[in-house]
Amino acid sequence: QVQLVESGGGLVQAGGSLRLSCAASERTFSSYNMGWFRQAPGKERDFVAYITYSGTSTYYADSVKGRFTISRDNAKNTVYLQMNSLKPDDTAVYYCAKRRSYRLVSYQRRDEYDYWGQGTQVTVSS
Repeated sequence: QVQLVESGGGLVQAGGSLRLSCAASERTFSSYNMGWFRQAPGKERDFVAYITYSGTSTYYADSVKGRFTISRDNAKNTVYLQMNSLKPDDTAVYYCAKRRSYRLVSYQRRDEYDYWGQGTQVTVSS
């Protein structure tokens, strides 16, 4: 059973920055491809960013490209999401998730992730 725990959310003014962390319980974390998603009130949970197990490849939603950076430290079993130039539209609960290793179509699909954290709230004020 993989446990994922997010932290680092909070309240920030527009234009500010936050860094989210997602700590994994498993020592096999270095073999997991990981993603970040977010869910605003009344909306679906949307893809934000993705990183391969080695950290050599990363992908982003168009809405955050150039502002957010996903990274990982496999020695610490942790994946990060650095968020800069935050906008009120970035307000959401942010979730990290582990992507499964079979029947893969797109890293943007929620149903390809089999373990999720509990989420951390990010609120950006205007």
